[in-house]
Amino acid sequence: MVNKTELKKFRKILEAKQAELARVLRNREAIAIEKSADAIDEVQHAAERELAIRNLDRESQLLRMVKLALQRMDEGSYGICLHCEEPINPKRLAAVPWAPYCIRCQEAIDQQQETEDILEDLLVNAA
Repeated sequence: MVNKTELKKFRKILEAKQAELARVLRNREAIAIEKSADAIDEVQHAAERELAIRNLDRESQLLRMVKLALQRMDEGSYGICLHCEEPINPKRLAAVPWAPYCIRCQEAIDQQQETEDILEDLLVNAA
């Protein structure tokens, strides 16, 4: 279980991360559609826009996780795995303060996601 001192430290980290992500997500200029007479420039702009969109999506997901971690703090359930309800190792929280799962459950979730991705790829390639 996370003690009060650690909880304060993690709250400061999470609040700082939340503010940083909010600033990053407000800057959406990179996804603006730019037109160019040159076809190669068009392709380059499209690739840069796609990368910017992926980055915004990743940052948005991370912001949601940070907000949920702060919500768990307010509810008194921070540091407890959402799956197995066991305490999350403080070392894991120090590395990933927004972690909703203990390492064992996170590995199981990652493995399941990887298996689903492989099956999806097989189905797409078979079609």
